[in-house]
Amino acid sequence: MKGNTKVIDTLNALLADELTAMDQYFTHSRMYDDWGFSKLYERIDHEMDDEKQHADLLIKRILLLEGVPAMGNRSPLRIGKDVPAMLRNDLELERSVITALRNAIAVCELEQDYQTREILEGLLSETEEDHAYWLEKQLGLIEKVGLQNYLQSQI
Repeated sequence: MKGNTKVIDTLNALLADELTAMDQYFTHSRMYDDWGFSKLYERIDHEMDDEKQHADLLIKRILLLEGVPAMGNRSPLRIGKDVPAMLRNDLELERSVITALRNAIAVCELEQDYQTREILEGLLSETEEDHAYWLEKQLGLIEKVGLQNYLQSQI
């Protein structure tokens, strides 16, 4: 099924975001594991798998629309040097993905690609309601209970 070029280009831009998030989560999860923060490792490793699934959905949609997935594109990774920086960097990344998803949904609406729009709305809901919310909650916990207490709870 021949797809709209604007939609395919938009999907490739989103794919770059998802691959960037996957790489950043991969690195952060391994850092958490190395530092002994097993709860953070498990959660962020799970987030990495979610990003991989998001990338898979986008790749499949690009291929269905007879486009070519741009697998080599990535935004710069923002690897933190400590837990609060890592959480903040991941939250910034999620917020940028949320903005990109909202813009992509608008493009799909304009181009009348309602099936792609529906797929992206599902990704937005999962990203916005799950990933970003969890990160905001962790940063809030650090403020409320202090960094040392928070880190102790992640062992």
